[in-house]
Amino acid sequence: METSAARTAPAVIVAIDGPSGTGKSSTSKAVAAQLGLSYLDTGAQYRAITWWMVNNGIDVSDPSAIAAAAGKPDIVSGTDPSAPTITVDGTDVSGPIRTQEVTSKVSAVSAVPEVRARITELQRSTAAAAERGIVVEGRDIGTTVLPDADLKIFLTASPEARAARRSGELKGADVHTTREALMKRDAADSSRKTSPLAKADDAVEVDTSELTLQQVIECVVTLVEEKRAAK
Repeated sequence: METSAARTAPAVIVAIDGPSGTGKSSTSKAVAAQLGLSYLDTGAQYRAITWWMVNNGIDVSDPSAIAAAAGKPDIVSGTDPSAPTITVDGTDVSGPIRTQEVTSKVSAVSAVPEVRARITELQRSTAAAAERGIVVEGRDIGTTVLPDADLKIFLTASPEARAARRSGELKGADVHTTREALMKRDAADSSRKTSPLAKADDAVEVDTSELTLQQVIECVVTLVEEKRAAK
């Protein structure tokens, strides 16, 4: 719950990066809600543009076709951490963007430079408009999108811990299959030429493998409060 102290504290921009299954989304939303900050799920934006490409018959194996269509969809992200939203051309796509079809194609779409440029522009404008500060989660926030963020955090976890968490989220999906999918996504995200998944040199690394979600949240809240106190 947001406190009166949170309402009067200095604005702070927090970048939280890391691969899937490290607790990024749950941690980011909880920290933003507790500290009275806005929240932005950048992964949802890439999923949204991927959904639009698939829904409009764009060949997602053709980078030039993806690039030509990158500027067409109108993507809007709601930044309330208690009820984040994502729409494409006015349609709520919060459910459709989580399908396996979108998941399997998002790396290919997000690797196209024109897509990254478009989405990065949206992310920066959203962060700039957050008067009381914002928690932005993704894979290249601290390195590319918001390199001047007040605080950069990079969440990590062992492949086994990540696979167990993600398979649980997917309601009983096979852990081995999930682990393989995560490793494939990591390889694609880390090796792309434009804005690869990477830890910023000045980011604080937090290994969540042996931590509960609440412990991770408390750790990040402490880091943010320390940064606020220093401003």
